[in-house]
Amino acid sequence: MTVLDERPPAFQDVAEPRVIDPGLPTADRTFRGVVRVIGLFVLLLTSAIGIFLGLQAVPTLQKYGLSFFTETQWEPRSNTVGIAAVFVGTIEVALVALAVGFPLALLTALFISEYAPPRLKSSLVSLVDLMAAVPSIIYGLWGFMVLQPHAIHLSRWLATYLGWIPIFHVDTDATSASWQQSSFTASAFIAGLAVSLMVIPLACAVMRGVFALAPLGEREAAFALGSTRWGMVRAVVLPFGRGGIIGGTMLALGRALGETIAVLLIISPTFDIKWNILSVGTNTFSALIAGRFGEATATQLSALLTAGFILFAMTIAINTVAAIFVNRSRSGAATEI
Repeated sequence: MTVLDERPPAFQDVAEPRVIDPGLPTADRTFRGVVRVIGLFVLLLTSAIGIFLGLQAVPTLQKYGLSFFTETQWEPRSNTVGIAAVFVGTIEVALVALAVGFPLALLTALFISEYAPPRLKSSLVSLVDLMAAVPSIIYGLWGFMVLQPHAIHLSRWLATYLGWIPIFHVDTDATSASWQQSSFTASAFIAGLAVSLMVIPLACAVMRGVFALAPLGEREAAFALGSTRWGMVRAVVLPFGRGGIIGGTMLALGRALGETIAVLLIISPTFDIKWNILSVGTNTFSALIAGRFGEATATQLSALLTAGFILFAMTIAINTVAAIFVNRSRSGAATEI
């Protein structure tokens, strides 16, 4: 005798798993798959570059040891190779570029986003974005032929009135009527000024995009409480764009660390650790690699690629720190109108 299932038909198959259709159209599924493949490819490509450079560092460390990181001179013929001076020069040029470019990028982004007339916004955005399309060699030539003759006077002024600060001290009499202009040329300061113009559009684009997304309701609430436009910017836009400010700054720093042609055209390569950014002579990782790559032997090429690995690691570390700060920032936190 067969026992009949007296449950309603709707509950008879409740224990059986059902396949839930996400309902995504074919175009969306295709796009998602393509994006995943591209993302994985980028990660694999970045990892492959890091592994390749890291493997090239092995013979260099075996030959020169840890002195490769502490030695200042780069003289392969005498078996003396090190990146200490190059590391300091890279940081100096990048910090000068960031010190000049960050406030200009921030103020430009705020002006375009909050103060510029609507008719001018699109034109200003296009002009700033076009700065990023200019080849770096153009910035280098401009910095060498146009900026440097005028920047040496600014360097002299800084050495005259701020020479008591070690980074602005120059071993020459800047107040003399016949002051030596050659002492202030081809310096880390002038190279940083040229690089700053190259990092401004990148930082400005990120900041401007985040500022434009500030909630309209919070903006109107600030004005309703009697806030001025600057008060609204300080209490709403800047806190909301904190992540964009940090991200744009870190992106600019990464660009400044890896700039090659503009720096190579301006600086006078030296291999001394110099903490004074106004005096002639400096060097960076990218300029070192570009300047010595063509004549390098197998051993020298390995050393140059090791320097490239250090630069690669610095860039990855900076981007990682930027991502951590951006993820931890929260819009509108700890603000008062």
